[in-house]
Amino acid sequence: MIEVQNLVKSFGEVQALKGLTFKAPDGQVTGLIGPNGAGKTTAFRVVYGLLVADAGTAWVDGIDVSQDRMGAQRNLGVLPDVRGLYPRLTAREHIRYFGQLHGASGRDLESDIEDLIERLGMADFADRRAKGFSRGQELKVALGRALVHRPKNLILDEPTNGLDVMSSRAVRELINEMKSQGHCILISSHIMSEVSALCDRLIIAADGCQIAEGSPDELRELAGTDDLEEVFVRLLVKAGALQGAAA
Repeated sequence: MIEVQNLVKSFGEVQALKGLTFKAPDGQVTGLIGPNGAGKTTAFRVVYGLLVADAGTAWVDGIDVSQDRMGAQRNLGVLPDVRGLYPRLTAREHIRYFGQLHGASGRDLESDIEDLIERLGMADFADRRAKGFSRGQELKVALGRALVHRPKNLILDEPTNGLDVMSSRAVRELINEMKSQGHCILISSHIMSEVSALCDRLIIAADGCQIAEGSPDELRELAGTDDLEEVFVRLLVKAGALQGAAA
């Protein structure tokens, strides 16, 4: 389970998080959604230890990230907003390297790598260097890195952005499979159809704060419309948050 409590984070005069609080339980897909500048990526970076919050706490399976960053990271697989591939490594080498960083090795690791290459549709570029990869290819490699150590918790920032239809379907199937196995999955996406299809619960954030939480059906009822995109807009308007300025 991933939990954040009263997260506060500023960059100079810009306050990106203003007491954001939410839980992402095991066996569910939780969506953290909001307009650009809502603080979603900042919150993710605090949870996976790239940033230190000014105040508040983030836990991964009960581990306080600020007190034991490495311990929390061992239980996390992360698809960040910036893919950060090494241009001279092949797709296969990227995934193997991250598996080894998490202590995997030998035939089990190689079997997992082959499975990810097949499932994510990377066979035709698995042994090419990453320099010159398309956005979709970069995303597939980054997703493979996030999954190779079989983490209990996943943070996926825009997990299908740049993928074609079949690749997007394969990613959604993989997410649903991991949910059925009891994994905690926390995603962010601007594709409302994807959010509706995948997420068990939604956290709507704006200007660094939570403005609404519930299942997609609960939020539809709250907003008085069946269109999830319209739900999103109405709740932002109600909160006066359409022009949120958080970083």
